[in-house]
Amino acid sequence: MRLTVIGSAAGGGFPQWNCNYRLSRGARNGEANFRGRTQSSLAASANGRDWVLFNASPDIRQQIAVTPELQPRTDGPLRSTPIRAVILTNADVDHIAGLLSLREREPFAIYATRRVLDVLESNSIFNVLDREIVPRRELPVGEITDIHDAQGNRVGITVETFAVPGKVALFLEDKSKASEGFGTKEGDTIGLRIVSNAGATAFYIPGCAGIDAPLRERLSGADCLFFDGTVYTDDEMITAGVGTKTGARMGHMYISGEGGSLAALADLGIRKRIYVHINNTNPILDAASAEHAAVVAAGWKIAFDGMEVRL
Repeated sequence: MRLTVIGSAAGGGFPQWNCNYRLSRGARNGEANFRGRTQSSLAASANGRDWVLFNASPDIRQQIAVTPELQPRTDGPLRSTPIRAVILTNADVDHIAGLLSLREREPFAIYATRRVLDVLESNSIFNVLDREIVPRRELPVGEITDIHDAQGNRVGITVETFAVPGKVALFLEDKSKASEGFGTKEGDTIGLRIVSNAGATAFYIPGCAGIDAPLRERLSGADCLFFDGTVYTDDEMITAGVGTKTGARMGHMYISGEGGSLAALADLGIRKRIYVHINNTNPILDAASAEHAAVVAAGWKIAFDGMEVRL
């Protein structure tokens, strides 16, 4: 199975368009220890021909433009795509807005939990994707689903969905329910176990607010894990002076310290560990930083656009 990170940054990308924090400024100035990143998305293929996207970021047109595997074949029809399905892990803008850029009546299937499908149903702008051409299919939480293209053909990949701690999308928050997670419900945030027809397995969890015992057990001994690397410390945006929210308030756990993901996942025998969905304030984006060195020394890789993993 081939897995390609086509977007490794959190919402806003890196550098973010309006951000003048030192990291975005360094990337914008072309400093050698920084590389630009688009918003979060992963592509997977069991055969190198048929591809499944995991989340559709607002940068999807740019991501396809630099990824030949996702472009029409030179000897193919005048209108075509190797993208057979798009699987959504939540309804965040940085994960669903790219669907609108795939509106040119090309068949592919959309898979999501009932909770996320209801978000698409409630906003008529997504009707630019004609459901007779782009079917919407439910991913039941806690079940294994064999992924098919729009015509019902198998693509060689199955996914197992499982709930992870997270938060309802920002634009759906109910402030009257702040003490109840702003209205968060099951299906708002999921993790995925991706399996090819040859048995290769990877976990994709770009958003996660905490690691509990069941999740640790699920991930133990995994071949490959792409995990939420949004912030290095919980109060990172506050100390950087660019925001007022903690990582927890945004539905993301932090990397460092005793309560961070680096420690929580250290002893599970996971063979490949990769941080994705990295916020523009996270110091691991600076390849010369102590934080970057600490993550690498702990056996993790820091995702970048175009990174490929073969299992």
